Amino acid sequence: MSILRAYRRGARRRRLYLRAIRKRRDLTAVQNRTRQIRPNDILLICTLRNELKRLPFFLDYYRDLGIGHFLIVDNGSTDGSREYLAQQGDVSLWTTSESYAKSRFGVDWVNWLARRYGLGKWILCVDVDEFFIYPFCDTRPIRALTDWLDASEIRSFGTLMLDMYPKGAASDVSYTPGQDPVEICSWFDAGNYTISRNWEYASLWVQGGPRARKFFADKPYEAPALNKIPLVKWGRGNVFVSSTHTLLPRGLNLVFDDQGGEKACGCLLHVKFLDAFLNRSEDEMHRAEHYKAGREYRTYAEKLREDPELWCKWSEQYINWRQLEILGLMSKGNWA
Repeated sequence: MSILRAYRRGARRRRLYLRAIRKRRDLTAVQNRTRQIRPNDILLICTLRNELKRLPFFLDYYRDLGIGHFLIVDNGSTDGSREYLAQQGDVSLWTTSESYAKSRFGVDWVNWLARRYGLGKWILCVDVDEFFIYPFCDTRPIRALTDWLDASEIRSFGTLMLDMYPKGAASDVSYTPGQDPVEICSWFDAGNYTISRNWEYASLWVQGGPRARKFFADKPYEAPALNKIPLVKWGRGNVFVSSTHTLLPRGLNLVFDDQGGEKACGCLLHVKFLDAFLNRSEDEMHRAEHYKAGREYRTYAEKLREDPELWCKWSEQYINWRQLEILGLMSKGNWA
């Protein structure tokens, strides 16, 4: 049976690999600056739609971490995002009006760009509302992390996606372009997480946090997955299977240790709950381009009309990565 399962995983990996090659036809280059990519550059890959307000801080944050080049797919923005990105000298930009859902929620496009431009390089795949936190990120660039991973023969690095929220209703805070969103959404759940094992892909499945307790309290099994593997040394045949939650080959999913030891891992500070999120939820609910025809966004829209407060008496205010390690949400492992 294990041999049969391994064969099926191999067949699926090949199908997804070929699918990504076909899906390259969805993409039209707006600015292709990939000739600027240097051999040791760490690349960031992202798909987005209508994120102009977030882009200035997002790009600067990752430039400061040490990202060498951005590979970005704009999926039909109408707010000026495409025009803004086209002016950035370290961004290669593609546009598409094709269905986000039919691209497996952008994963096919990501797999193609990683295959075409990222072989042998470290790839960081994040959304515009996600901010990568790793051990010593306040004093060491991301290159220090990838150098240590290379020396340790580790090809992938896992994170917990940590939902950030304000104290008060999201409608009470106003975000200004260029501002650090964590300044106004600085709270998170320190506990309230459940873990199960996905035996098929040798990964852990994490759920919980404020979205589980506030939006999915009556159906916690439908709460979003919070385990992600955003940083990968890209090899030939690698594919993201389900967003950045799982990959093939499945050895890339072995990023957490649940047997009593510790592996180095980080967090993605996920700043979704800004003042414009209700309007965005309504929009995505009607577009039905997200997972399960936008069912998750329908849940958000219904609850957000009540202007709920995510903060509770057990909420913690974010300080730094060391705080997250003390709380057991991330670990430096044996990286000193």
